[in-house]
Amino acid sequence: MISPGDLAAVVVDRLYQMTEQTRHAVRRVVPHDRYLQGRRAPVLLLPGVYETWQFLRPVAERLNARGHPIHLLTQLGYNRLTVSASAVVAQRYLDEHDLTGVILVAHSKGGLIGKHMMVTDDTDGRIAQLVAVNSPFGGSSLARYAPVKALRAFSPANQTVLTLAANLAANSRITSIYSRLDPLIPGGSRLEGATNVELPVVGHFKPLGSSELFVAVENAIDLRR
Repeated sequence: MISPGDLAAVVVDRLYQMTEQTRHAVRRVVPHDRYLQGRRAPVLLLPGVYETWQFLRPVAERLNARGHPIHLLTQLGYNRLTVSASAVVAQRYLDEHDLTGVILVAHSKGGLIGKHMMVTDDTDGRIAQLVAVNSPFGGSSLARYAPVKALRAFSPANQTVLTLAANLAANSRITSIYSRLDPLIPGGSRLEGATNVELPVVGHFKPLGSSELFVAVENAIDLRR
């Protein structure tokens, strides 16, 4: 059973999600000029479902300050396309901008999009690694009860989820970072053959702004440089 402390943390996590979604609807300034500055490996942000890139803004700010140019897929909007369709959009961006040695930094659904790109779409080998945060690589048992198709797509029985899970070849280039307790992914985000990092935090959304996550993402990148 979930402890009272963890239950309180889950409530705080949901409040963080709602607050951020409201703030992002108002804050529409996109710092393209500043984000594209930097001499280190390019980073492409892949947000979760019903999220804009802004959910990953705290991580982007840290990486940009370290010298990584940050690339945004504003054309994804709130990321309601299928995983495969989103992967096509993201791969087209890499191809059109001739980016190489790319680091994908993803949250939730974004991790599935990133792995789809690595397995299927990235035929020119532009992607170096994927750093995924709280991504349902094995699906989520809660998805089958979701009221909308965009969320039911994360069922463990979904064909895209099954196909990606069965492909182990790309996993060695993936770092899966996940919360000790993620209320939206009860089975966790551990991925066979990947570098798995469990954070001592609770939540699906709030960890995106935590110092523990910043350190984990930076370490994941530095270990492969």
